[in-house]
Amino acid sequence: MSRGVSIIEARIADTADGWRLDRALADAVPTMSRERLKALISSGQVTGPEGLARDPARKAPGGAVFSVAIPEPEPAHNIAQDIALTVVFEDEHLIVIDKQAGLVVHPAAGNLDGTLVNALLHHCAGQLSGIGGVARPGIVHRIDKDTSGLMLAAKTDRAHEGLARQFKSHSIDRRYKAIVSGQLKTSEGTVNANLGRSSTNRKKMAVVREDQGKHAITHWRKLHQLRDASLVECRLETGRTHQVRVHMASIGHPLVGDPVYGSTRPQHRQLLATLGFQRQALHAAHLGFIHPVKSHALAFDSEIPADMQELFDTLVV
Repeated sequence: MSRGVSIIEARIADTADGWRLDRALADAVPTMSRERLKALISSGQVTGPEGLARDPARKAPGGAVFSVAIPEPEPAHNIAQDIALTVVFEDEHLIVIDKQAGLVVHPAAGNLDGTLVNALLHHCAGQLSGIGGVARPGIVHRIDKDTSGLMLAAKTDRAHEGLARQFKSHSIDRRYKAIVSGQLKTSEGTVNANLGRSSTNRKKMAVVREDQGKHAITHWRKLHQLRDASLVECRLETGRTHQVRVHMASIGHPLVGDPVYGSTRPQHRQLLATLGFQRQALHAAHLGFIHPVKSHALAFDSEIPADMQELFDTLVV
């Protein structure tokens, strides 16, 4: 049985004139990833003023309109699993989860099940956004496996599209609480530094030159002075991979317990071992956005989990 196809019209912005076609279309259609559009172009699903466009690298003319044919989502191959979730809010359009540390978001090599996707497939059976190529939960942002806190997923395509627009415009209010090493000399500050893949380790992110990577801004403020550490709130103006972890490390205050971007101080090493604390001390504590369908403001807060609270209590001066 053949799958249906939906057609969307995408106008290339004047400011995107001369960009690669896949990049320009991703700018014009924020609900679709560049990789997804690249695959659709290569498979002959995109038509422009000059006919079929099969080269993702061709230059896109500003103002041109392209038709993108999107096949209906294929059935998900992920297994629905009855994994306990802390649901903060849910309606017919979206769901907000308070994710526990250690829970992987998407299945991947080495983590094919036991993920948030598997849990949502069970919890939201039959009610998931199909945007993205397969019928899987419409997770519009991620947090790291070992970061705890608030996450948002779309249950309908309309909600997914609306939330994607808010994430692209950086209007989502996301605030993290982190315990960082060292004593911050000022009460607040801003890190404005582009992020990209590390040139020495492609699995890591790093601060890169202004003409490289992606624009990234983190606003931080000190909440409590601890013993050779500080509790800070980090508000994300942008949302890049590992942004808080890399930005705080770049100013000499890596997250306590961070195995990738931090070097554990001798005075903390024994404490972390005693507490059994084996992750970066980072928690997604606040999430605010406009409901993508009903248009009213929503805001949610999450208290830091027990393991991070125990670490905080032990470090109190």
